Amino acid sequence: MMRFLELAKKRYSCKKFDGRKVNREQLASILEAGRLAPTAKNFQEQRIYVVESAEGLAKIDQVTPCRYGASTVLVVAFDKENVFTYPGEQRDSGVEDATIVAAHMILAAADAGVDSCWINFFDPAAAAKALGLPENEEVLMIMDLGYAAEGAKPLPTHDSRKELAETVSYL
Repeated sequence: MMRFLELAKKRYSCKKFDGRKVNREQLASILEAGRLAPTAKNFQEQRIYVVESAEGLAKIDQVTPCRYGASTVLVVAFDKENVFTYPGEQRDSGVEDATIVAAHMILAAADAGVDSCWINFFDPAAAAKALGLPENEEVLMIMDLGYAAEGAKPLPTHDSRKELAETVSYL
């Protein structure tokens, strides 16, 4: 447990990459962690797009200013037509399942020595259109991956956390 907590504490959103692509072995490990992530009813509705080409990265730059020099970018989407609908018909599993997949990959990246940044500053519909994704897919997030450039460091608030008593209640 301690190793995981140390990894979680160390990991931060890198906002300055040196431009190197993630090596194939590390990328495969990160993608495998996403594949192994649990999803509701094991529907596995996630769709992961690896963007590394100049053309693909230019499309990412069209939809967000937050690539920060990363040369490997993952787009995490989900198939809206292959989700579990919860009792009450008010919610489905798409967003949460894709979030679990993304969280697994972001922590696997840290474990593999790869820096990352969870990007949510973009219009999901515009991103899907720019990337030419099928209409049944919704983009959840964009994940910058790579290696921190010299001088990159966590934001000043990185270590600021509320006490457990402020966020956890026992019923």
